[in-house]
Amino acid sequence: MKKTLYFIIFLIVIIQFIRPRENVAEQLSENDITAELNVPSEIQEILKTSCYDCHSNNTKYPWYNQVAPISWLIANHVNEGKKHLNFSEWKRYNFSQKKHILDEMEEVLENNKMPLKSYLLMYHDGKITDQERQYLLEWIAAEKMKIN
Repeated sequence: MKKTLYFIIFLIVIIQFIRPRENVAEQLSENDITAELNVPSEIQEILKTSCYDCHSNNTKYPWYNQVAPISWLIANHVNEGKKHLNFSEWKRYNFSQKKHILDEMEEVLENNKMPLKSYLLMYHDGKITDQERQYLLEWIAAEKMKIN
């Protein structure tokens, strides 16, 4: 029993040295969505507060990101989010990808699927109010009209 406990403690200590790469950019990307689209300041603020942590090249990490295996879970979550949409790489998407992303953004907002509940457990400030959701939907609709 004692050996098992020591082994578990040893494993917990060892895994702390296995760190995923953090998703932190030094500056705003030249490919950021704001470099191509007219993103009003109130929309930018909503995106940065509620979306950019998982959907950009710059994540603001909670203190407990320093603890493995939590850091691994957060890294995986961010990587998955960026696979679907990365606001920092917007200009690299082609026309049909941008149109699809705007459609997807509209759908997840209308169905209240984003931000994820698991994200909101960590970041209470990430919650989108009904009014903010409406602003985002109106902005998305206007951008979709421009690209059609």
